[in-house]
Amino acid sequence: MEQQDPEAASQAPLREQLDAAFDVALSQVKELSDPLERAKTAHGLVGRVQEYEAEMQAVRNEAMNETLRVGELNSTQLAAELGISKGRVSQLAKGAPPERLFLGSGKVVVALPDKLEADTDKDGKKKVIQGPVISTEDFQTYEHLRELGEEVGLEVTFERIPLGGNVRLNRNNLVVICGPRLSPLIEQILESDPHLRFDKDDAGWFLADRKTGEVYRSPMDHGDYGDIAYFGRLPRPDGQGTFLYIAGVHAPGAGGVVHWLSKELADVHRELKAKRFSTLISSTYDPTTLEITSSQRLTPFYRPEGA
Repeated sequence: MEQQDPEAASQAPLREQLDAAFDVALSQVKELSDPLERAKTAHGLVGRVQEYEAEMQAVRNEAMNETLRVGELNSTQLAAELGISKGRVSQLAKGAPPERLFLGSGKVVVALPDKLEADTDKDGKKKVIQGPVISTEDFQTYEHLRELGEEVGLEVTFERIPLGGNVRLNRNNLVVICGPRLSPLIEQILESDPHLRFDKDDAGWFLADRKTGEVYRSPMDHGDYGDIAYFGRLPRPDGQGTFLYIAGVHAPGAGGVVHWLSKELADVHRELKAKRFSTLISSTYDPTTLEITSSQRLTPFYRPEGA
């Protein structure tokens, strides 16, 4: 008796679930009595379906590229498996580089925190609170991340996280750059990492490796031009996915992560795909321009159990 491929069997229920969900949504839209509301709802859903289509195509093309690269199948065999022509396989597999999926499969949103900045008056005495503003370092980090996204064919935009750190995490293609001191919500989610954590004592904030017991303090706290940052993929509160998370002990550290990722994106994607992980990145920067001058990974890619 022929045995069914377990992976192929798992695909059928997934397709059935998607079909059922679409049928329910379509039926609910058709039943709206107000024609204007029916038109507005349908119009909004058409746009969302198109976004899902683009994301699914990106996932398909990346998987085809990987299948050919590792030699599991040649293009003729892959064409037969997918029911398309050999020429179409070549066309799709030569699309955007597969590492783009590490950042996202659609429009990527980078969430940056608003802060209250302290300044002095003209006499250099009185403290003046300005803001809320996005720090220069955070916006530079976003600009470099946007450039990296564009290099691999992604559109990257940003949005502001209001004071208090209330950011909407339950969505796809999200990168959050925000320290736990600015967002209690982020601080709680970071607790799910069994390996790395932010902590603070009388000397200030630092990062700690729970596995080795090693403590990593920012060089900035000793007057040097460098920082340490946390980089990981964290679980969404709804349990339906993940988001990329970047945060330095101080603001320059996040830029160090993007500097490092710009050099390592292809290898990182090859190793991690969209799986959860966390690691620490150290970097140095130019005190005049605030641009990152060097970066390196300090710890392994830690993976939560079962991820």
